[in-house]
Amino acid sequence: MTPQTQTRPEAGAEPHDEATTLLVEPSSLPRRERLVQTVLRSREVSILAVLVLVILAATVKNPGFVFSASGWRDLLLTPSMLLVLAAGQTVVIITRNVDLSVGSILGLTAYMTGRLFIDHPGLPVIAVFVAGLVVGAVLGLVNGLIVGWGRVPALVITLGTLYIYRGIVLTWAGSSQINASDMPAGFLKLGTQQLLSIPVLFVLAAVVVVAVGYFLQTARSGRELYAVGSDPDAAVLYGLPVRRRVIGAFVLSGALAGLAGVIYAARYGTVSSDAGTGIELQAVAAAVIGGVAIFGGSGTVWGAAVGAVLLVTINRALPMVGISDFWQQALVGALIIGAIVLDRVLANRQARTLIEARDEQ
Repeated sequence: MTPQTQTRPEAGAEPHDEATTLLVEPSSLPRRERLVQTVLRSREVSILAVLVLVILAATVKNPGFVFSASGWRDLLLTPSMLLVLAAGQTVVIITRNVDLSVGSILGLTAYMTGRLFIDHPGLPVIAVFVAGLVVGAVLGLVNGLIVGWGRVPALVITLGTLYIYRGIVLTWAGSSQINASDMPAGFLKLGTQQLLSIPVLFVLAAVVVVAVGYFLQTARSGRELYAVGSDPDAAVLYGLPVRRRVIGAFVLSGALAGLAGVIYAARYGTVSSDAGTGIELQAVAAAVIGGVAIFGGSGTVWGAAVGAVLLVTINRALPMVGISDFWQQALVGALIIGAIVLDRVLANRQARTLIEARDEQ
């Protein structure tokens, strides 16, 4: 294979780092090394393997973890909200940004969901879902406009809006809370309803993940997000609408956070002003653990989805095998650090491969 180089990211190029276009021909490597490279490049498979091991360990200790009606349901239902949030967070991180306001957006739209049912009895459930998406998208648009047009670091802006949006919820809700009796039975039924033994909310979350993954892999605008995250300056020189893509990423993240707020209300039935507190860090952790590079430009929503399920499963499974809360948190931290270190190691390795290939020309 003759090495080829690229001087700029192409809009229709594969959603990977430029350096990944130059790899040693697999057939020329020993079988064991080929296997190792395949596993390292397939982060989703590696994380999925860890998830399977955690589930197996918990099932051996307590067969009811999976082999019971409630165990199977909780295994799928509990990660539903985080799956939706991780999908939106993935899109933002790919553009070399981060959205820390999603937890507050979730809390605001969750409380809004209850208020809509109280203030407008008989309101169709679909209208509430649409309202959650729209309000979330508007709040995400605020983030995107400040980051995109103001050229202010997303970490600072979304940290600020995290407190602003949470302050709105606290002012609106006060000490009151929404109870299950305030919402229609048809809506609350979504939290327990199943489709062929699969929770409906998990099906909804899976549809979101598939839709976002399809968008990133096939849509021109989705693939341009990778180019923006890989090298923003090169993307500008190439003529890509960088600012518009960044704003769009935040709008999508906000909309999905709004959807997660509606899911929260349906899942728990009770909503207070602290709904969603801290879940933004879990969304970032899920994406990073799932192989989405924190420096932008690479990763998939499939990996982030597996990372989300892994995080929730760890929190449920480790107590069953006798691991204390401290070591649960330490394990999650180790997974995050390990994912970031692995990203840097692979990036440096690919960069060396690129340099060596150019020198050989």
